[in-house]
Parts: sequence; C-alpha cells; structure tokens
Amino acid sequence: MKIVPVDALLLAGGRGSRMGGVDKGLQLLGGRSLAAHALDRLRRQQGERLASCMVNANRNLDAYQTLGLPVWPDALPDFPGPLAGFLAGLEHASSSWLLTVPCDSPLFPLDLLERLAQAAESEGADLALALGPDEEGRLRRQPVFCLLRCELADSLRAYLQGGGRKIDDWIRSQHHVAVAFDKPGDDPRAFFNANTLAELQALEIGL
Repeated sequence: MKIVPVDALLLAGGRGSRMGGVDKGLQLLGGRSLAAHALDRLRRQQGERLASCMVNANRNLDAYQTLGLPVWPDALPDFPGPLAGFLAGLEHASSSWLLTVPCDSPLFPLDLLERLAQAAESEGADLALALGPDEEGRLRRQPVFCLLRCELADSLRAYLQGGGRKIDDWIRSQHHVAVAFDKPGDDPRAFFNANTLAELQALEIGL
C-alpha cells in the first residue's frame, strides 16, 4: 500500500477563544500570517507525496483566498471543532489520503507527512497521527496532525451527525497508528501551538 498522492488541509476554522476571539490563522508572526507560515511548512514537506493544499476557514474567507488555495468552511455550522474541518477536507479532496495540520503550529516537522505515511503503510492503518513532547518532555497525542484515508468520510460524517465532537474518541474507533516525533534531531518545539497572544509572542521571540 503506497500512500501517494496526498492532499493537505490547513485547519484555520476555529473560534480563537483563548486568543480573544480573533482569527488565529491571520495573526502575524515575523510579519507574516500564521497560516502563511504553516502553508510554507506544508509545501516544504520531504518526499514526493504531496499533491495539493487547501484551507479550512469559517471567517475572513477572502483573506484566506489570497493565499491562492481553495478555501472550504466547516461541513457543519457553529464551530463544532476540528473534526468538522476534517470532514470538509475529506469531502473536497481529490486524492485518496488527506493530511491535516493546524494553522497555529508553524514549526511542525518537515518530514511530518513522510513519517506518518511510512507508519500507515507499515501497519496497514487507515489513519496515522503524531505524538509530540509536551513542556515536560512527555509524549502527547497531537491528533490534529493527522493523515487519513478519504474513505473515512462516511464514518466521520455519521459520528458528527450523531453528536460526537471528541477527536480522540473518533480516532480510537479507527484502525490507526501513532507516530512518535522524539528522535535525536527532532525539534522539541515542533508541535508548539499559539493558543494565546502570550504564546504567539513566545513564538515571535523564538524565531
């Protein structure tokens, strides 16, 4: 099972509640939007698996369209969470697999797609997600960094329509594999995300 090609989806459809309700993907880091940083990171992915990129956003669609990519709102109303963004991406993907990444983690690994795909191929899994270290160095699930078969759209749609919202619960119901990004040379900040203005400022200082 060779996972190629893959479409990528940048998740920028959240409320930004912990950042005062602002649109996180449009907040500036080093003079450029977080979304632009994340898209650069996607385009630099190692290997030849990546076919195309698109954006999931629910506000300021015109601003996101200036990135030159298709922009798709959530498949369900009222900001139901990242799984709704997943579903929007699955419904508009042209490839058999979809990679998802959030807009507020501009340092994610350049080999993210390659390592997730290799693990899914090795295990015959339908979904692969990242494990990254927290501030104490303990590995934590990073479920929005996810590679999944587009055939999972029906399962995800049924879960959401049934009232489900918890990303970990839905992932656990699938044949999945978790991939640790804690090898020598891996950036311990790779999955750091800017949920608050203070965290965004910390990223600015670290650039």
